[in-house]
Amino acid sequence: MFLKILSHPVFVNLNFHMPMVIDLSHPLIMLTGDNGSGKSTLLHSILYAMKGEQVDGFVYRLDTGKVELGKPYLFDAEQHNPRMQLDLFEDNPQMVEFLQMASHGQVMLAMFRENFPALPEGTVLLLDEPEMALSISNQRRILKMLMELVDQKKFRIICATHSPVLLDAKETYVINLDDYTNKNVADSSMGVQGASTLQ
Repeated sequence: MFLKILSHPVFVNLNFHMPMVIDLSHPLIMLTGDNGSGKSTLLHSILYAMKGEQVDGFVYRLDTGKVELGKPYLFDAEQHNPRMQLDLFEDNPQMVEFLQMASHGQVMLAMFRENFPALPEGTVLLLDEPEMALSISNQRRILKMLMELVDQKKFRIICATHSPVLLDAKETYVINLDDYTNKNVADSSMGVQGASTLQ
């Protein structure tokens, strides 16, 4: 299964080059790369292609071969924080209480434990930095949960991440966007890695 990107407004506007053909045949894919390398953009590209949406400046072709895909579901850990959307749970006072009392990390774990497994079998789950609020031990827990979703519910999962726990797991297939020409990342004016930027 491949996604072919034929046109993308980011290419023009940010002098930014993602791979033209992305291999999506592995069921558990991790997208990595520097800040601004295009991980979130690529997740949205996959979503648009799967939904067949026509978006100005975007031209995609999704070649699924003989692979049957379920519906895509995009979860952005930064934008979809349930604690910031309590009105969605006004009919469930217990959930509202939990969201008000729990830490951000506990809320994220609840998403993995309860919400994602409730999605239909075969779902294509697109995750944008789900590890953001999680400790190392809980990142290991969500890796196990992701593998269970693949094994037990036939999910296909594509995850944008900076987590070494997720990237180094033998079960994951990693696409590193730093391998492609990209001028949308931090330049030398931000200092050298490990060196002080203070005068």
